Amino acid sequence: MKTFGWRRGAGRAPVDGHAGPSVEMLAIRVALAAGAVVGVAYLVIAVSVAVVVSGNLTSDVDRHLVQSLDVVANTGGPGGLPDSGALGGPGFDPSHQDPRGLPVLLWIVKADGTAAGQGLNDLQLPVADRTVTVPTTVAIDGVNYRMAGRAVGSVRMVVGQSLDSVSQTTSTLIVAEFGIGCILLVFVFLGSVVVGRRVALPIERARLRQLEFTADASHELRTPLSVIEATATLALARGREAAWDAAAFGRIDVELKRSRRLVDDMLWLARFDSTGGQPQAEPVDLRVLAAQTADRFGSVAETRGQHLEVLAGSLNADEIVTAAPDWLDRLVGILLDNACRYSPQGGSITVGVAGEGRRVRLTVDDSGPGIPEAERGRIFDRFHRATDQPGGAGLGLAIADAIVRATGGRWQIGTSAAGGASISVSWPRSISGHRDSHPGQ
Repeated sequence: MKTFGWRRGAGRAPVDGHAGPSVEMLAIRVALAAGAVVGVAYLVIAVSVAVVVSGNLTSDVDRHLVQSLDVVANTGGPGGLPDSGALGGPGFDPSHQDPRGLPVLLWIVKADGTAAGQGLNDLQLPVADRTVTVPTTVAIDGVNYRMAGRAVGSVRMVVGQSLDSVSQTTSTLIVAEFGIGCILLVFVFLGSVVVGRRVALPIERARLRQLEFTADASHELRTPLSVIEATATLALARGREAAWDAAAFGRIDVELKRSRRLVDDMLWLARFDSTGGQPQAEPVDLRVLAAQTADRFGSVAETRGQHLEVLAGSLNADEIVTAAPDWLDRLVGILLDNACRYSPQGGSITVGVAGEGRRVRLTVDDSGPGIPEAERGRIFDRFHRATDQPGGAGLGLAIADAIVRATGGRWQIGTSAAGGASISVSWPRSISGHRDSHPGQ
């Protein structure tokens, strides 16, 4: 049964196994993995965007080249040749320029294969590209041009336009994508570290708590099992003596019951940890339940010369809360068992239930040693005891705390009027039990 405070003279059993990576390292690993996934996805998207933008710009250039061929083909000069001023020359119409203001270059390729640039175009058209028809990318003096050609009469016209603007736009886009990508990855990494740490901390705490729980359970079970084993060994080695055998079986019975209580408590906590919820909740008159539970402990208190009292003030009205009745019964039983166990011979225990506006409060006071204020934050830890007095494994108040949290209750730990412990729990009043409350309470 859980007692109040630290276990004196008995340290926590060591936790076996390796410590494993720290929470920070786990968070960094998660952040690196998330950054890698986001980085690969962003790289694919960025490359796709750059390819699409470059393709669209190149398509715009191609359409403009075809339009330029139409313009030149429809502009007749002397002898039926295209007018050299139509594109790039002194008589060039600005409407035939690229929307970005880049001029279209024109070459006239004669039947003998010679090519002459028209207007201000003094670039030499490579021989291999003089028969170009569909838009094609051609390198001239280290500069990429987009070329297209068409036969007009006895000559061929070839028009071209520099792709510098396309390259510059694509380069600017790539630089911008790189900068945005770096910033994005930094934010993803830092955000993943923060989120990963927040997610990993409760998991790590649960893991360590489970390891400590297992180690403490092993430590607590070792004692009764050792007593049982030693007693059984001695009984087998001795001759039959009725008095000695009775004493031996008595010790075995005590240790078996202790082990049974410990296993039952551990199984309850294990089920609670796995489900996290309570059984079917229903309206419960806390006043009646507390009185019934106190009545069961009346004989326990009587055998110790203690005075157990249910305060009359709690009998004035129904005090209804919504919870699982068997859980509330177990909670009140744990509080009363602790109060009886650690109150001195001839001490007093009082149980009270009272309404406080929209809440109902259960209070158990005793005249025992009380709970030091410095230890009140630890009394609900599993296997946590403050005395070497036999009995209990330090799980009672851990179970009580689980019940209170699951039912929406609130603890309040203090000092009773008799100088002992005062432990109270309050719950929201059930609607059916709120009929005596006044508006605004």
